Amino acid sequence: MYYQNDKPLKIGQAFTYNDVQYPANWLQLSTAEDRAAINITWQADPVRADDRFYWNGNTDTPKNLDDVTENGVVTKGLKSTWIAQVKHTANTMLAQTDWMVIRKAERDVAIPSATVTKRAAIVTECSRLETAITNAADMNAFIAVVQDQRWPE
Repeated sequence: MYYQNDKPLKIGQAFTYNDVQYPANWLQLSTAEDRAAINITWQADPVRADDRFYWNGNTDTPKNLDDVTENGVVTKGLKSTWIAQVKHTANTMLAQTDWMVIRKAERDVAIPSATVTKRAAIVTECSRLETAITNAADMNAFIAVVQDQRWPE
């Protein structure tokens, strides 16, 4: 965003400086030298921390990784929440072929080998993620695990 003496300027909006009225398109049409001549600077918007892991988009206030119990009330931490999400993802993926497993159990109809392989890969990835999430020592390690999900196609 453009600022003039710490005052934000909106692109596409007219503004006044030293009793001179500048048109709405001036910021888009001006050069860096033109803007510098009247004390206009550019400051990138601050990068907001990922709300999945931090409160208020601020890396100074991470969410709890572990469950917290206060006055007998348990507040689930990120580890519990993400493990539940990983299990849900795995179960959703497995549900697409559960009928084949039931068919095998009820009528002894073979499950295609590609399906057996994919189901095993889903279970393996779920177990890997669950273990990695549980073992994450800090927020950076936790985020790395969450961003490294390798579900089979």
